[in-house]
Amino acid sequence: MVYLTRVEHFNAAHKLQNTGWTDEQNVAVFGKCANANWHGHNYELHVTVKGEPNPDTGFVFNAKELGKLIKDIIVEQVDHRNLNLDVPFMKGKFTSAENLIMGIWDELKPHVEKNGAQLHKMKLNETPNIYVEYYG
Repeated sequence: MVYLTRVEHFNAAHKLQNTGWTDEQNVAVFGKCANANWHGHNYELHVTVKGEPNPDTGFVFNAKELGKLIKDIIVEQVDHRNLNLDVPFMKGKFTSAENLIMGIWDELKPHVEKNGAQLHKMKLNETPNIYVEYYG
């Protein structure tokens, strides 16, 4: 089994807010992330696929094609957008990094599989100090 990782970037805004809580509760739990006027991140997304190399190309997945797929399916939906308001696959979901990476996984999985590989892992850097990993 061979693992291939492609890294892409996007910028997006969001607000962490539990609508069942008071503003004070939201600020106590989420701090600046509960800012009424939103806040943003420069995200770094690592997508790792796995499989056996194709005997004709030597590739598990063409890295250029994987980058195009990530850009077309994910980056076009989230880059310079508000995750709470503008992103269809996040509609009705809490926009934590944990939920965002699961949504990204669900969006990409069928496209990766139809190209003969499997998603293995995703890593989403929200800040230089915070990231989440997801294995499906």
